[in-house]
Amino acid sequence: MSANSSILADIASTSSHAGMGCTAELLALHSSGFVLGHIGDSRTYRLRQTILTQLTVDHSLVQQQIDQGLINQEQARNHPMKNVILRAVGINDQLAVDIIQGQVVSGDLFLLCTDGLSDMIDDHQIQAILSLEASLTDKAARLVDLANVAGGRDNITVALVEVR
Repeated sequence: MSANSSILADIASTSSHAGMGCTAELLALHSSGFVLGHIGDSRTYRLRQTILTQLTVDHSLVQQQIDQGLINQEQARNHPMKNVILRAVGINDQLAVDIIQGQVVSGDLFLLCTDGLSDMIDDHQIQAILSLEASLTDKAARLVDLANVAGGRDNITVALVEVR
């Protein structure tokens, strides 16, 4: 809420910042689980053993069209309106954040990433890299490198959190 208010105040005082906003992925771990806050088209995934699960749903026009059965996942990857975000921080006075809760087990690996990663590489590539026997730093670097090799058309942010 504080970030939302700050962005809206900045826009009000600097007209050239109109239309500015941001996505957010917020992860909190506790003794038996996690709480995830999500808004926008950044994503959070969980790798449990070898199974990759996307925990969030994009707040985008294209995702809305997928949900309505108007387009499929393949059509969405190259859709001309894929960057139209319906919910973000700093867009409206009221902030609508998805709250997702779940259990954790030792070895769970969470990936929080911007669409600069998920738009450039598919879930199978993400799963393959996260499943490697490598440090978190190395896995994150490999994800960013692969997204850049695929074209790197947007900012690429990757954060990895492993439950031990």
